[in-house]
Amino acid sequence: MIDMTKVLLKPEFKNLTHVASGKVREIYSSGENLLFVSSDRLSAFDVIMNQGIPYKGAVLNSISAFWFDYTRDLVPNHFLSMNVEDYPVEFREYRSELEGRSMLVKKGKIVPIECIVRGYLSGTGWNDYRNTGSISGVKLRQGLLESEKLDEPIFTPSTKAEIGDHDENISFATACEIAGTELMENIRDKAISIYKKCSDYALEKGVIIADTKMEFALDSDGKLMLADEVLTPDSSRFWDLESYEPGKAQMSYDKQFVRDFLLSIDFNKQPPAPELPAEIIQKTSEKYLEAYSKLTGKTLI
Repeated sequence: MIDMTKVLLKPEFKNLTHVASGKVREIYSSGENLLFVSSDRLSAFDVIMNQGIPYKGAVLNSISAFWFDYTRDLVPNHFLSMNVEDYPVEFREYRSELEGRSMLVKKGKIVPIECIVRGYLSGTGWNDYRNTGSISGVKLRQGLLESEKLDEPIFTPSTKAEIGDHDENISFATACEIAGTELMENIRDKAISIYKKCSDYALEKGVIIADTKMEFALDSDGKLMLADEVLTPDSSRFWDLESYEPGKAQMSYDKQFVRDFLLSIDFNKQPPAPELPAEIIQKTSEKYLEAYSKLTGKTLI
């Protein structure tokens, strides 16, 4: 049974310099670096729930660290350490809150584009395909089914929305206008190579990575690096290979239980969020932990 009390929603580190808040992460300054702290907050339909999901932050943090290490031969990344002993001394007094759910990372200038790679037809991509036969301007062959594997992975960028707003799918040409053609071509190639390598690995573990969202940044020397989180249940669609069946929506290793519950009560997708039943929280926590263990071969609890 998962300990439902092990939840961190909003860390309060009074002596640390808070830089920014995301839907899930809190960011603190650490001299030349940053400290990312992954809370157990969960958002669905761009609304942050009032309750957290036990171990969710630890899963996001640990699985990102796993993939950062696995892909560093393809592109540098911002990850430095998730060992609290490596953090500056002022962080160590918060060891109990930071252990397992935080990482020290290099500062960088984020490229203002959400870099989405799709290997399967699902989500907003499926909706766009049904309406236009394409996704973000990428034309696809006719007759594809929902959740079907694409002939080749495609790069479909979107804008980076503020918290509470929705990202907007854009064409590659528009992304180039925003961030520059040479940079976006490099990012597109790196993102697809990361997806291919990690997707092949995941398939061997019985997991389909249907699509994923990445972020890139430029380091202090202007060199490209992978940043934020990478290939987590929050930034990706993970499906079980054994139960995969094209032609319908698939069950994901993420917050699917929460989304289904909210749809069942006709949630209007606007704050305030309703209370989540304990059973939904429990099942969601188990799903996050299962994704981590299947992909890494390790356990967190």
